[in-house]
Amino acid sequence: LPLNGLHHYALPATIAARLTDPLELARGLAEAPIEVVVFTTDVTEQDEESYELVHSSHETPPEVMAQAMLASAAISALVLPLPVADRIATDGGWVRNFPLVHALERPGVELVVAFRHLPRYAHVGAEPLVRLRGRLQRFRAVPPVRALIAQLEEAEARERRGEPVHLGDMLARLMRVTIQQNTALEERLAAEREAACGELDALRVDVLELVREHARPGRRSRARRAVEERFARTALPRSVPTIVVRGSAGPDGLEHGLRESPEWTEHAKRTVIARGWKAADSELRAYDARLLEQAS
Repeated sequence: LPLNGLHHYALPATIAARLTDPLELARGLAEAPIEVVVFTTDVTEQDEESYELVHSSHETPPEVMAQAMLASAAISALVLPLPVADRIATDGGWVRNFPLVHALERPGVELVVAFRHLPRYAHVGAEPLVRLRGRLQRFRAVPPVRALIAQLEEAEARERRGEPVHLGDMLARLMRVTIQQNTALEERLAAEREAACGELDALRVDVLELVREHARPGRRSRARRAVEERFARTALPRSVPTIVVRGSAGPDGLEHGLRESPEWTEHAKRTVIARGWKAADSELRAYDARLLEQAS
């Protein structure tokens, strides 16, 4: 029933059965050399300045990190939010689906390689409602059943007009809009940040050229050092090269259904993995070619 979410959240049991207990996994990540950062959306019922929660495997206690990983993967249209420490959280895609800017702001980061998934959303149609209406026709003499059939017929008419079939369909559409919109905004912020860095560097070059042209010969070196030191102290963002790999799972991806999902074979999984590696290798080769072109 929708009171309990559209799906039972099986991911914790799946991780425990196929990998290890989620808490043990979080403890292992805490000791790993590579940091894992996950985002969740805070839906705790109280006023907040920010609804984004950030969890680092190197800074968050393993007990909380295990909860955060599961909450981050709790797709809101399918399962209900989960407790994370003293908060209630769900899929981080509502607030930051593509965390480019967060990565760019991390101290010490010199290169960002990101993968942006291009989703293929399954159509939520009225076919199940049509089948339900067909089964109910024999009982249409009963007033409550007749009223339910009328609602099902209205839902079918909404689909023919291109409108959301039911409340679940509407929520799924809104979720797609929110996630795709904040992804586009994240990329725009990253692009604006990089453009600002380029303008700042051009300004530095121009100021140094003005110093060379107009400062007195005996003061040019000191003036140039002062300008360089001032630009070095600026709090403006620094330029960080970014490679974005875009791709979808293709025909081998798993399309979720509300009741039954098709079997996802080992071959299909490995095909999707190979597809991702191929797309990443292509972007990395293009990046290397651009570096060579700039150097020449």
